[in-house]
Amino acid sequence: MNALLSVSDKTGILELAQALHAQGIKLLSTGGTAKLLADNGLPVTEVAQMTGFPEMLDGRVKTLHPRVHGGLLARRDVPAHMQALAEHKIDTIDVLVVNLYPFEATVAKPGCTLEDAIENIDIGGPAMVRSAAKNWKDVAVLTDAAQYAGVIAELQAQGKVSEKTKFALSVAAFNRISQYDGAISDYLSAVQFGDGVAADQTPVLDLFPGQSNGRFIKVQDLRYGENSHQKAALYRDLSPAPGSLVTARQLQGKELSYNNIADADAAWECVKSFDTPACVIVKHANPCGVAVGANALESYSKAFKTDPTSAFGGIIALNCPLDEAAALQISKQFVEVLMAPAFTPEALAVFAAKANVRVLQIDLPKGGSTDWDNGRNAMDAKRIGSGLLLQTSDNHQLTLADLKVVTVKQPTPEQLQDLLFAWKVAQYVKSNAIVFCAGGMTMGVGAGQMSRLDSARIASIKAGHANLSLQGTVVASDAFFPFRDGLDVVVDAGAVCVIQPGGSMRDDEVIAAANERGVAMVYSGVRHFRH
Repeated sequence: MNALLSVSDKTGILELAQALHAQGIKLLSTGGTAKLLADNGLPVTEVAQMTGFPEMLDGRVKTLHPRVHGGLLARRDVPAHMQALAEHKIDTIDVLVVNLYPFEATVAKPGCTLEDAIENIDIGGPAMVRSAAKNWKDVAVLTDAAQYAGVIAELQAQGKVSEKTKFALSVAAFNRISQYDGAISDYLSAVQFGDGVAADQTPVLDLFPGQSNGRFIKVQDLRYGENSHQKAALYRDLSPAPGSLVTARQLQGKELSYNNIADADAAWECVKSFDTPACVIVKHANPCGVAVGANALESYSKAFKTDPTSAFGGIIALNCPLDEAAALQISKQFVEVLMAPAFTPEALAVFAAKANVRVLQIDLPKGGSTDWDNGRNAMDAKRIGSGLLLQTSDNHQLTLADLKVVTVKQPTPEQLQDLLFAWKVAQYVKSNAIVFCAGGMTMGVGAGQMSRLDSARIASIKAGHANLSLQGTVVASDAFFPFRDGLDVVVDAGAVCVIQPGGSMRDDEVIAAANERGVAMVYSGVRHFRH
């Protein structure tokens, strides 16, 4: 048996080569990999020696040879194939170990030039991988160091790699080639190449390339989709960001459903936007209670007060560790999903008695940072009939310096903090969104109505059902008030301070109404439609 090893990433390759050699498998290799093996006392034959043709063109041509591809592609069960190998004195290659030039890592580096990108497009590697993967019954093809241990174990136990494993390796190999080619296509399709762009310069990249190649890995099948007659599955990015929902570990509970995951994502993205301990309760994709507090217990208790009725069977997310005190309070209610970056043993013991509650732990980014920005998507996608809508994600973060007071009355420092809080919540509420807040908690949420007036009225009704007074609250509107009637409704409900984007043809009319009603109004300068 012969094995050809040619890797860019040398992780684990020496140990694999030693294991292959111990099984009596002859080692073939190229360049730096061959030197590494030889320097460690392993007998290795250079590919150039095997092919009788020297590596050339700065390494661009070294494995593109019939002796390599013939050894990979020949079917051992076809006599004519084996006869052809014998006639041309070509040996079979039974194990191929290849990982590709680091194209993705190269183009991710700041200042990467077009020349650097082009030189990191592997040609010989993908060609060999495709040949080996096509002939999977006869060739084991390894494209990731994570595969080495399993292959070594099979070789040591039974002297060969099973067909089941070889097929799985083949599928993984074709997936890797697809990912690699997709990354190249994405990058080159985004390059804005013009007469003034040299290959040794950093090119300008279009946010929206000429071709978009989605590359996702299946995480699990789901029980069904939004409804029981629909099928569904969960996929993740190739390299998910730390602190993102798809990195969650389910500690207990029933299998997650499509709706569970969609709602959990809405809750998690919202709670990540707060720097202090916060709790978000989501029902049907909308926050029905959001609050900040000194700890998990206080933030949950305040969030629950907003809308206890809707919180029944809701999705709960906290951005701080969950302790026993908070767990005992949460466990009094029916909860579908509970998420936090950490749980104390005592908190987990509380929920162990509620086996159906889905408990998810989403670890903090490395170092324990609570800066979740790296976990946010750069792009959002939405499927339409035979098409795809792509947009940059709505990751805008408002600061006090961004606010523009447009009324005679000025907000107090406390009201300014509540305005920022209300604005963060409104960003995650379906349009049209009206959010009343006070003291770092939501007091009434109106979501997803065709009329902004109806959203305001619903928020007031919900506050009433929860026995919460809206007197003295601040209110956020995710888009401008097109007429003064929307402002009048929220002021009639009790709001004394309003934040909205501004930009209506009737802004002057709305500002005049605010001055007439004696309330403060600030402009954010941005809107947060969420459909």
